[in-house]
Amino acid sequence: MIKRVVLPLLVLAALIALYFWAALSWSYASGERAGWVQKLSKKGWICKTWEGELALVSVPGTTPEKFDFTIPDDAVAARVTRAMGKRVSLHYEQKAGLPGSCFGDTRYYVTSVTVSDEIPLTPGVVVPAPHPASAP
Repeated sequence: MIKRVVLPLLVLAALIALYFWAALSWSYASGERAGWVQKLSKKGWICKTWEGELALVSVPGTTPEKFDFTIPDDAVAARVTRAMGKRVSLHYEQKAGLPGSCFGDTRYYVTSVTVSDEIPLTPGVVVPAPHPASAP
């Protein structure tokens, strides 16, 4: 009797665990997005995740497109926080098949950040990023 109840439940639990492991370790897509991080917060009722918004500006004077993202790692979130106000490039992986919002509000998981030293205005025209003035 116990084998009929417990064994199927154990198999079901193992299959669910295998599904989540596969969904979290496999990436549907990966890429880079560049722009300015304009929002980053840790939110959620039970599962707290870092959620952010990157303003993508292709040509000065145009309306920025927004890229919403999730950061699963606190160390990466700290680096993104330090880079706010600067032009950055975010490397992300897109995950597919994760149910609910406990894994994040978006399916774009940022894995690293690079601060850009130059701001491209148009193809071939680049302006150096301003550096804060040092105190005498």
